[in-house]
Amino acid sequence: MPELLAEALLAKQQAKLAQSQPAKPVPVRRPRKPRTPDPVVEHARMLAAGEKLLAKQDAERAKEAARVEADLARRQAAREREAQQRRREQERGERERQRLERDGLKQQLKEETERRGQEIAAAGAELEGVLRDRLDGLEGWHPHLERAFAHEGAKGVADAVEDLLGQSPVPPGCRDSAVVGYAPEAGQLLVDIGLPSQDVVPAVAGYRFVAQRAEIVPQPVKEPVLHDTYRRLLARLALRALDEVFAATPAAMVTTIVLNGHVATTDPATGRAVRPCVVSVVVERSDFAELVLDEPRLDPQRCLRNLGAVVSRHPHDLEPVPPIVEFDPSRFKLAADTAVVGGLDGRPDLLQMDPFAFERLVRELYTAMGYETWRTQNSRDDGLDAVAVRRDPVGVTVIAVQAKRTKNVVGPEVVRALFGTVRDQQADRGVLVTTSWFGKSSLDFAHRNRIDLIDGRNLKALLLEHLGIDALIGLPKIPPSWQQGDIS
Repeated sequence: MPELLAEALLAKQQAKLAQSQPAKPVPVRRPRKPRTPDPVVEHARMLAAGEKLLAKQDAERAKEAARVEADLARRQAAREREAQQRRREQERGERERQRLERDGLKQQLKEETERRGQEIAAAGAELEGVLRDRLDGLEGWHPHLERAFAHEGAKGVADAVEDLLGQSPVPPGCRDSAVVGYAPEAGQLLVDIGLPSQDVVPAVAGYRFVAQRAEIVPQPVKEPVLHDTYRRLLARLALRALDEVFAATPAAMVTTIVLNGHVATTDPATGRAVRPCVVSVVVERSDFAELVLDEPRLDPQRCLRNLGAVVSRHPHDLEPVPPIVEFDPSRFKLAADTAVVGGLDGRPDLLQMDPFAFERLVRELYTAMGYETWRTQNSRDDGLDAVAVRRDPVGVTVIAVQAKRTKNVVGPEVVRALFGTVRDQQADRGVLVTTSWFGKSSLDFAHRNRIDLIDGRNLKALLLEHLGIDALIGLPKIPPSWQQGDIS
């Protein structure tokens, strides 16, 4: 090929030269005889040309491969950048979602904290308002109670008052029961209400939200405050029950209420069910009418004490108090009574009296001596004929009274039996009244064990002093310690 190019260049130069010079006859040359290339040289030349071509192709392929590789690298880098961008966006989205969740959770916890606080405040306000939020219009029960008494007697009145106390909208758990007895001749109601345990009082004052821990933390009430709140609640519940019963009963039917409040719970020391009496009070209608229960500064505990109530100092520890009158529907129900003094003409012989009339006479004696008296149920009364109660500024004295109409000496076993009744009923003292006398062993035992013994001659003197009755005791045999004038 170089030779061909050289010949072509030479021919072109000659043509230019011929144009620039006068035309001369061109000698006719005979064509040269082509030279035969050297096979070896031609082969080497072709090999070199092939290698050069191959090298060029290899360079082009390498360049293309590098370009493709660079393009792939660029694409891969772009994909990685896009993936990183997506990851960053996902992470930002996740962080935002978590932040929103945390904020939402915090808001929910804040709202829950506020809700719980409002519930605690509402529960506390409801308990504080037990006495303030009393029922109105209870006078509408008067005709109902009058009809109940006309048709069913004392039981109808007691049942109606139980219905009233059961329907009263006190806070949940604050009054689980109410048992009522009625003595129409004395105008007296005995009310036994079930009071709540301390669990009804909220043990937390409120709740606090701790943002760092995303936690609701209760704020416990200090124990002395909790105990005081519970004592005030019991006092309010007792006063409310008294107010409801006095308001719902006609004054002509009920002049006095005896209220005992018991707590039905479990003794943590034994695991046994217990029902300690934590408040007991006897209230006259006239005394209760002087109270201003709506006065915000009224202290319910002091109000109860002013009424002469016996109140447990530690009701949270189930510390009981002796009830002024023990009320058990199966044992110590109030019973109807009739006066006996008006029927005694002349000089009655106490030994000739009916046993029940003699018991009524003893109760009337104690009433005249300034006691409030209740008759116990005739059957299963454990030898107890009456309960006598005296209230004074010092406190309340509860006496278990037994009347023994007999012409023989009263044995020590009778005195011991009365002592057992006094202990069982948690009375302050016991009194055994008889028409006869006591032996030395009975007197010694009574002196040691809070028992007062009233023999026939002392009974005669008391009847004459307080009831104006000059009674006779027709004993067949006069005790040696008595003189004849003592019994005539």
